[in-house]
Order: sequence, then C-alpha cells, then structure tokens
Amino acid sequence: MNALNLTLFERLNAAADTPAWLVMFAHGCAVELMWLLPALLVVGWLRGGEQLKQPLLEALIATLLALAISGIIGMLWPMPRPFAVPVGTTLMAHAPTPAFPSNHLTIILTMAFSLMLHRYTRRIGSLLLLLAIPVGWARIFLGVHFPQDMAGAALLSAVMAVLVGINRAWLVLPVYEHVAKRLYHWLFAPLIRRGWVQR
Repeated sequence: MNALNLTLFERLNAAADTPAWLVMFAHGCAVELMWLLPALLVVGWLRGGEQLKQPLLEALIATLLALAISGIIGMLWPMPRPFAVPVGTTLMAHAPTPAFPSNHLTIILTMAFSLMLHRYTRRIGSLLLLLAIPVGWARIFLGVHFPQDMAGAALLSAVMAVLVGINRAWLVLPVYEHVAKRLYHWLFAPLIRRGWVQR
C-alpha cells in the first residue's frame, strides 16, 4: 500500500470523537444517496421519452458490466478495507469484502459518465458526477474504503462507459428495441393506454 494512499486516507478519515451529526450526514451520503439511481431509472422509464430511455438503458448496461469487472478484480487482487489492515477509524459496519475498486462509486460514476455521452442526458450525468463526490468522501470518512479504491472506480467507470458507448449500435440498441421496449410495453400496457406513463 503506497504512502500517498495512506496519507490521503489519514486526512479524510474521521476522528474517533467525530460528532454524531457529522457521522449521520456521512452515512446518508455513503448509503442513502445511492437510492437516487434506481429512482432515476424507474422514473426515467415511466415518464421519459426515447431520448431518455435509451441512454438510461445504456448506462445500466455499462454499470452492470463495470460491476462484473469489479468483481473479477476483487477476486484476482483482493485489496483489504481499512479496518482489515487495520488503520484509521471505522464508523460504519461493513463486511470485510475486497475494497478495490469501490462498487458504490463504480455504480454512480458509470451511470454519470455514460449519461454524459448523450446530449439529451448530459445535464443529468453532470449532476450524478457531482453526487459522486460526497459518496466517495463519505466512504473514506467512515473508514470502509481507501482513496485508491475511489481512483480505481473512477478509471473503471470511465473506461466502461466509453466502451459501451462506442459499441452501442450492437450492444445497446438491439436490447433496447427487441427486449427492453417490448417488455416495458407488455408490463405497462394498461397504464400506457390511460396515459399515466409514457409510451
């Protein structure tokens, strides 16, 4: 483990006497903020047009692939979490699973980078990119990740978003046209007929 990584962790990690309100705020950033992503996917598909649905599906596919690669990295190169070393202060319970790269940051950053590749969803992607900052900070602050885990997540997310974007013609569009849209129209046909959700 390199010295820069440890130095950054020591500066960002919480002290043992951190006020309870700050711990609660960090926990909200580390965990609760992530619920905005499934909400975005659901609301986007129910209320958005094709300009939103297709980029959301692309972002979801990129995110699932990024998580699969993250899992492989974790198996081949299992980096410990701070509390397993042990170093720093841990203020959130977490299983001692491989830390590198951070799955939470991988999810939000892959979604952000992927949505930023489309003109119609660029603003949404930018907002998710901003939300990734408190998520990454909080997970280091609470002692469940090192800064290097966040750097790895950022690199993996950017690469996967771009690769899926480059290959969307055969990787995303067929799934969108022949699977996702048909399944959506079948499941929500009554609501679509009533105009309660978008076609």
